[in-house]
Amino acid sequence: MVLFHDGLRIVRYAEPVEGTAGAGLDFARTDAAEGPGAAAVVLTRAAGNVRYLTAPWVTGASVRDLLMPGKEPWPLGRDARGVTDALPSPAQAKECARWNTLQLRDDSGSRLLGDLGELVPARLLWGAPDAPVDATGREARAAWARTACQLTTLLGQGVRSAQAWQFARQTLPEGAGRATWVCTRAETWRGTGSRVLAQFLPPDRKVPASLAARAQDAPACGAREPRVLAGALWQAPGGGWYVLAAGGPDVASVEVRGGVRARAEGPVLAAPARAGARAELSATLDDGRRMPALRQ
Repeated sequence: MVLFHDGLRIVRYAEPVEGTAGAGLDFARTDAAEGPGAAAVVLTRAAGNVRYLTAPWVTGASVRDLLMPGKEPWPLGRDARGVTDALPSPAQAKECARWNTLQLRDDSGSRLLGDLGELVPARLLWGAPDAPVDATGREARAAWARTACQLTTLLGQGVRSAQAWQFARQTLPEGAGRATWVCTRAETWRGTGSRVLAQFLPPDRKVPASLAARAQDAPACGAREPRVLAGALWQAPGGGWYVLAAGGPDVASVEVRGGVRARAEGPVLAAPARAGARAELSATLDDGRRMPALRQ
């Protein structure tokens, strides 16, 4: 096993210790990787498991299952060179039954890294686009537990970091409780090809998020353009259908046209609809500008 890094790319060359399998050569962009972004590199993959080489400044390693936010992380062994024990990788799993992440600790704190099938795991973040933190807190873990399975849409995309942000809460019709809207933005090492996922989280915390909308190379939910608007067709427990929509804090009003016509002041909307109804959403911002919705 040989690793090379020139500041822009990392290269891994590996030959089997035994057997006649061919050698492997992998390349990955790691532009200006440093600190948390350079804390671990995938060393080997075998039988659905992954082993990491951790940076010299890492003082501890553990495993946290994103789908079990209340469970404490369990220690992950490392040898004297910083190579971890093998752990099951979600990047190679056929079902989303668990989502193991690598939790690393150094002098500045703890952070979560997720294997998305690349040489370098992606850093998992939480919070508003202009103030992200590592997704190790209780609120962050609770949200990621319900949205983690959507990370499968980001496999093999060169993702550098994935940041989730709760941009709205909404009281649902028919007394169905309070729902949450979360936007997940994935940034790549190459700086292009970003992906945005808007997700609807129903009141039942045992129910995973549903994908409401997604976009490629869109600025939404990012530091340059933190605004977002998304909608979904939802059926209440009593059987009634509704168009739901939610925008960020600076949304002054939301409007729906097409198969459903309605308008609501503020960042959320709930309008009666028929099953299968199609509608166009838009929002007016506090400064008077119009904003379209992300599209599925």
